[in-house]
Amino acid sequence: MAVSNTSSITLSASDRLVAGVLALLLGGFLVFGAGLANSAVLHDTAHDTRHSYGFPCH
Repeated sequence: MAVSNTSSITLSASDRLVAGVLALLLGGFLVFGAGLANSAVLHDTAHDTRHSYGFPCH
């Protein structure tokens, strides 16, 4: 029989605000970084990432 325990941490409003702002900045960087990058760079990065995870792509 497996037993699992769950605990939660209460964050203050300022901690949630900081986490939200950091998430927005990271998301914006990923969206605009991918949107403004050269398509060959994106392809090569995705290709190399697939190989690093062991997924076949050819």
